[in-house]
Amino acid sequence: MSLSNSDLVELTAFRHTLHRFPEVSGQERETAARVVAALRELAPDEIVTALGGHGVAAVFNGAEAGPTLLFRAELDALPIEELSQADHRSTIGGKGHLCGHDGHMTLLIGLARLLSRKRPARGRVVLMFQPAEEDGSGAKAVIGDPRYQALRPDWAFAIHNWPGTSLGHCLLGTGVVNCASQGLRIVFKGKTSHAAEPAKGLSPARAMARLMPGLMAMGHGGGLDTDFRLVTLTHARLGEASFGVAPGEAEIWVTLRTVIDANMADLRAEAMALAGAEAQVEGLTVSFSHHDDFAASVNDPEAVVHIARALDALSLPHDDQGLPELASEDFGVFGWGQTKSAMLFLGAGEASPALHNPDYDFPDDLIHFGVAIFHRIAVDLLG
Repeated sequence: MSLSNSDLVELTAFRHTLHRFPEVSGQERETAARVVAALRELAPDEIVTALGGHGVAAVFNGAEAGPTLLFRAELDALPIEELSQADHRSTIGGKGHLCGHDGHMTLLIGLARLLSRKRPARGRVVLMFQPAEEDGSGAKAVIGDPRYQALRPDWAFAIHNWPGTSLGHCLLGTGVVNCASQGLRIVFKGKTSHAAEPAKGLSPARAMARLMPGLMAMGHGGGLDTDFRLVTLTHARLGEASFGVAPGEAEIWVTLRTVIDANMADLRAEAMALAGAEAQVEGLTVSFSHHDDFAASVNDPEAVVHIARALDALSLPHDDQGLPELASEDFGVFGWGQTKSAMLFLGAGEASPALHNPDYDFPDDLIHFGVAIFHRIAVDLLG
């Protein structure tokens, strides 16, 4: 069973609608409503809404008892202004589906179409439309929702489109496929003064100037082995925009990145200790907050075997070149506990703009590839 030409036309139109109306993490109310409306036309056996926020799950039951398969897509867009001349470009200023989550949702709706025409022989399929992937909170919120226990899968699978790789070529590997990362916000507080009398205040300028290169030096980079770490300065602010006031406050935002979760705590502790030492030298106070906490995504070997079998059956090329990816993903959370999970990366074209670029747009040609992969996995495992 495969999608018809009319299916592909309608699914493309659905993606374009999602693309026009992006909503960022935690605000995906209308996106979820569009997903639910599309699902209701396909009569799944159950639809669960408001899961872990605005999450949606659709359940298709098989005729006999068997394992539960979960296929996941993300609801959220990015707080980035889209630069595009496409007819379906974003209509919401400062927001855009520039990571392809509109395409990922469309893949699940395509899979739902096939399942609505022929249910699995056994077990069940759960289509999970997850909120708030971009800030790392959504998957944890979903599995923390008490209603998730009734949906908890034996297997979980996901696809992420991947620019820079030829269209339809898949990246697939076992073990870590996405690095762990965490945002660290550091705030120094001293005392303002008149700009003519800076000695009467307590400026964090020197501490800030020393801390920024010190933090970046902690991320020694190198090969993506278990010792890899990267510290990226993403934002800095010193005082207020004024020529008459010497600053009394500063903040620095950095993203900490490691290949494995176990090393994140050490890197965070080192960064906080360095900031604390600089504050002490200058007589400042320092405070910290943590944001966008992503665990490493780890592919289970058995789940990878099932994906590889599906790719081979569809004659889709695949390898593990370039894995793990530096970018973070919260899909790995679905693999905690007894669930065996794996994500594959589906090539979006070598000339495609990169993810999070203001001109990125999910290629509609990927819809039939992604739906076919998901459906083949379901058929292989459930009949």
